[in-house]
Amino acid sequence: MDEYSPRAPLPGSGADVAVVGGGVVGLGIAWEAARAGRHVVVIDPAPGTGASFAAAGMLAAVSEYHYQEEALLGLMLESATLWPAFAQPLAAEAGYLRTPTLCIAGDGADRQALADLRAVQEAHGLEVTSLTVREARAREPMLSPGIAGAFEIAADHQVDPRRLIAALLARLGSERLVRRRAESLLWDGARVAGVRLDDGSELLAQETIVANGLGARDLAGLPVQLPLRPVYGDILRLRIPQRLRPLVTATVRGLVRGRPVYLVPREDGTVVIGATQREDGSDAVSAGGVYELLRDAQALVPAVAELELYETVARARPGTPDNAPLLGRVSAPEGGDVEGLIVATGFFRHGVLLTPAAARVCREVLEGGNGGAWKPFRPDRFAGLGNGRPISHPLHGRSS
Repeated sequence: MDEYSPRAPLPGSGADVAVVGGGVVGLGIAWEAARAGRHVVVIDPAPGTGASFAAAGMLAAVSEYHYQEEALLGLMLESATLWPAFAQPLAAEAGYLRTPTLCIAGDGADRQALADLRAVQEAHGLEVTSLTVREARAREPMLSPGIAGAFEIAADHQVDPRRLIAALLARLGSERLVRRRAESLLWDGARVAGVRLDDGSELLAQETIVANGLGARDLAGLPVQLPLRPVYGDILRLRIPQRLRPLVTATVRGLVRGRPVYLVPREDGTVVIGATQREDGSDAVSAGGVYELLRDAQALVPAVAELELYETVARARPGTPDNAPLLGRVSAPEGGDVEGLIVATGFFRHGVLLTPAAARVCREVLEGGNGGAWKPFRPDRFAGLGNGRPISHPLHGRSS
């Protein structure tokens, strides 16, 4: 894709909207704003190479739900309902599939943990369907005969984040992409007027949306400290031999001796395996994490041992104290909100799922709204607090 030079004059006095960050969330927001008729510019030196590059793309509003995340549940369910319409104009390019999720228990103790999770989900009106081991294996013959239990979540789907990013970049066009790093916000009195780039040039905008994940911490000039911390995950990609296809047709999320693991099948004959979660500050792939993922995936689907491991990758996701995003405007010291600035980061493991909702919220705010029901996710809600610790969940991630 050709680069858009930040030194070139922008139409009129600048862009209507400057989106800092070219991951799934930033590109989704930019695309929504562009479809609303705004002149949008995306600022990112290497779009799609951060957390979005590693993401498995599970659209799992139900199986991701945890009883301590009631406020987040509404946003996840809302975004799940938006996904079909969001994906439709991107056609098959984005790899959106209406594949369900099978939650699998590796042994009796895992079965009880999943039963407890299911009870909480059902108490909140979420639909899950119990399956016997026989029924689960009839649907997915490659499942181990030793699994202890299963239930299905039909509402969970998936998308291929790498294909999604490519489709969004193609729709936006090279003229909307600035391959530079944003160093600081520009201020015009009490309002944000754009960004200063790493080559010293300035890009003016009526509205600036900060959506660059962990990079938002390093953006100078923010009026509030963003409590973001890096949470790393190891992701494996394996190629399935023709004789073993399909390995699985549904996304498989399981517990094996209390440790979560997931397998996400792709249309191209590959499968994504993950679930590690660590905060050791290292973006190197963990040898222990790779071993544990392969071991536990094989416990659920033994044929994993016969696949070709062709990629291992680790990326940091932007975590917040309550695992919920920082989304919306920021309060001004004199009252009201800072004009010209919207924050959209801290999506942690939910970035792909929440992209349509983030895009919708940002569009509403751009059009003069205040975020409505999503005020609990305002980016200044942690003012004066520390980072805190993440909320745990039996299917969310495991230390490695």
